Amino acid sequence: MVAKKGTSDSDFEKLLEQYDYNFKKGDLVKGVICGFDSHGVLVDIGAKTTALIPTYEAVEKGENPEDKFEKGQEGEFLIIREEDEDGRFFLSKKKVDFAYAWKDLEKAKETDETILGTVVNVVKGGVLVEVAGIRGFIPSSQLRVKETDLEVGSKIELKILTLDVQQNNFILSNKKVYDDNVEETRKTVFSQLEVGQIVSGEVVRITDFGAFVDIGGVDGLLPLSQLSWRWIDHPTDILHVGDKINVEVILVDHDKQRISLSLKKLEPDPWDEAEKNIKEGDKVEGSVTRLKYFGAFVEVYPGVEALLPHDEVVEYQNDKQVIIQVGDKIETYIIKFNPADRRIALSIHPQAASEVSDDSVE
Repeated sequence: MVAKKGTSDSDFEKLLEQYDYNFKKGDLVKGVICGFDSHGVLVDIGAKTTALIPTYEAVEKGENPEDKFEKGQEGEFLIIREEDEDGRFFLSKKKVDFAYAWKDLEKAKETDETILGTVVNVVKGGVLVEVAGIRGFIPSSQLRVKETDLEVGSKIELKILTLDVQQNNFILSNKKVYDDNVEETRKTVFSQLEVGQIVSGEVVRITDFGAFVDIGGVDGLLPLSQLSWRWIDHPTDILHVGDKINVEVILVDHDKQRISLSLKKLEPDPWDEAEKNIKEGDKVEGSVTRLKYFGAFVEVYPGVEALLPHDEVVEYQNDKQVIIQVGDKIETYIIKFNPADRRIALSIHPQAASEVSDDSVE
């Protein structure tokens, strides 16, 4: 540097002191955004020349630095390359943000905090998510929902299982959020539930043996036998995941932490009505609901099934030259009606019904 004419030696020394700094690669420095050029963002960090944040160290690919930064904006930056021949330092903003994000995640893990992640991709064995600009992985075993049910861009609540900055390893769990919350929720729900209580819920899962209904944060089982007074082959005949329904609590097992529910108990018992409207000896027309090796079940009153024995099913088919199928309507006679045991026996023979009537007269 050449002193200007008329500048004293002492003034020249003071001028040099302005640039007496000791910045080096790896230092975290404060600076002020002072402009932009084709290479990136210009920052005044108190050096001889303005420092540069290359575009790739300032923003993500495809983003415009001028949309993220403003002139006069203060910030912290990491020196990633020491002075070049022009005295310019190269900085990174992304690495600073990345470091602070890791610190926040470490704190979240220590406090077992629930954090929010954004689904980036669904891959084999799990889901990739982004949290504060850092990508992590949720194994399928740590998801409460199927990974195929998640869409890219959707938000999901998570807890951190493992965090290794050196290895850039970041494993998360969605299931743990539910598991940690459910215990407290379960205690509250169980303390409030009583047998006979009517509650509202949402169908969250369907199996061959019934449906699971979320009743305020705890899943109760709605067994297949409790879906309807009528015969149901599978829960999907009348229910779908997401359905909002009212159910009656029929069992609260505090020891096993189980809740059983009923849908059919919200409807009148059809056997009570059947007892008023049908009797032994009556001729009835009904629909075949089930075929078993020991006979055919026939719905002789809405929600009430009766049994036609196998030998009479065979005889009926031989006489009519048909093969009985589920859904067929057939005429039969009630030869035994026991409402208390919920059993009705049928026959295709009128004389069998007559014998019943004669016995009742005697």
